[in-house]
Amino acid sequence: MNKILNILKEKKSIPLDKFINIALYDKKFGYYMKKNPLGKDGDFITSPLISNLFGEMIAIWCVAFWENLRKPKKIFIVELGAGDGTLCKDLLNTFKKFNNFYKSVNIKLLEKSENLKKIQKNKINNKKVKWIEKIDKLNNGPIIFICNEFFDSLPIKQIYKNKNLFYEKYVTLSNKKKISFLYKKANNKLIKDIKKLNLNSKGNTIEYPLKSIEYLEIISKKINKYGGGILIFDYGYTTSKNKNTLQSVKKHKYINIFSNPGNADITSHINYELFLNVAKSKNLETKKIITQSEFLQKMGIIERANILSKKMSFKEKAYMFYRLKKLLDNNEMGTLFKVMFAQNKRTKFSLGF
Repeated sequence: MNKILNILKEKKSIPLDKFINIALYDKKFGYYMKKNPLGKDGDFITSPLISNLFGEMIAIWCVAFWENLRKPKKIFIVELGAGDGTLCKDLLNTFKKFNNFYKSVNIKLLEKSENLKKIQKNKINNKKVKWIEKIDKLNNGPIIFICNEFFDSLPIKQIYKNKNLFYEKYVTLSNKKKISFLYKKANNKLIKDIKKLNLNSKGNTIEYPLKSIEYLEIISKKINKYGGGILIFDYGYTTSKNKNTLQSVKKHKYINIFSNPGNADITSHINYELFLNVAKSKNLETKKIITQSEFLQKMGIIERANILSKKMSFKEKAYMFYRLKKLLDNNEMGTLFKVMFAQNKRTKFSLGF
């Protein structure tokens, strides 16, 4: 909190995306840099931590993609924001069952947080896994990019539209020395950018995920050059209506975004229509957005659970299906989480979609 207060005292105000970036990614102060936010004792839980069947389904999907590419001698899997390393570990455990694929696969993890990197290294401990600083450095393929709850944690800009006027949301200190929002007239470049992306269509609060778009553009270049695709799991919406989706979570509960910056998660929902349009504009082949429940069921997660359950005690079986319900149920993560897939145009792959 002190770092943000000091910056605001000095600069008077900063754009919302800069505030989020400091709160989450500042090397000393940032939320992701200081602690492991995941799990029961953390602030939120992700699909890989709920059930290892989530990772197993993605692993089988990756093997099928590789077969569709006619089994290249090398294939690269890049996980963006690997959390505590659970998904990567589950992928490896399944990959080992497919000998030829396992010989071909190389995994790269993109992780900003040195703290999480240490946790990942302790958990994974496999020579096939390397850590990278930037996607730009990737110079081989084909590449499968896997993003589970990666884009929701990237900074966004918010613009308020009133008739034909646009105002950018800033963060400032009030007279009572409390952090609050402030609106400033948006500059021409920003207005031009959001109009170009058709973000000004419906609703008053426009969310502009500038950082996400930058990542999608770099990833698209790599997929176009080396082949492969990107698979995204995240909560989000598919309608074109603009809305304020900014939220902060601490100890599995929603809190005010300003109540604990640097010690709480800050996220926003993915505008999947925008993501699809960006991917298409970069010459990628896209599939329709489906729910996490649809994808996992098409991949055979229930059949797999039924097979495993035959060797389980009643208690183990009940626990596995309880966790599976969290991934699939409409009132849990089943429909809130969506899945997007975009691939190189030379590739015709549709498993799970």
